[in-house]
Amino acid sequence: MTASSFMDLALKAAEKAGKAGEVPIGCVIVLNNEVIASAGNRTLTDRDPTAHAEILAIRQATEVAGSERLVDCDLYVTLEPCTMCAGAISFARIRRLYYGAADPKGGAIDSGVRFFASPTCHHVPEVYSAVGESVAAALLREFFRSRR
Repeated sequence: MTASSFMDLALKAAEKAGKAGEVPIGCVIVLNNEVIASAGNRTLTDRDPTAHAEILAIRQATEVAGSERLVDCDLYVTLEPCTMCAGAISFARIRRLYYGAADPKGGAIDSGVRFFASPTCHHVPEVYSAVGESVAAALLREFFRSRR
């Protein structure tokens, strides 16, 4: 599969989250070209502010991998990760991060605090932005437009 194929799966997880009333953000984690975790946001459903798609997918992936380190894994997420998720990605030692839409207000990779550029960041994954960006951004715009 290709990066865009894996992002398509993350977008499906985002759509599912949106249909459940959650902010439509989805994430998949891939090991050896195989999806080992998939999640959408569940902050409202779980009443948990840490239940971001990335955090939930990392938790699933560590169970599958049998380790808290995901050194050979790639993470695909539809929106630029926030500071909390960037920290989790670093601590999990994710190999590559692919994200869709930029998040100028809450993102922490290429926006905001730029977590991976911090001298105290323990591990920096390879980062690929704007993968599936137009579809991810449209999904978020439509979600918020329908709530106004």
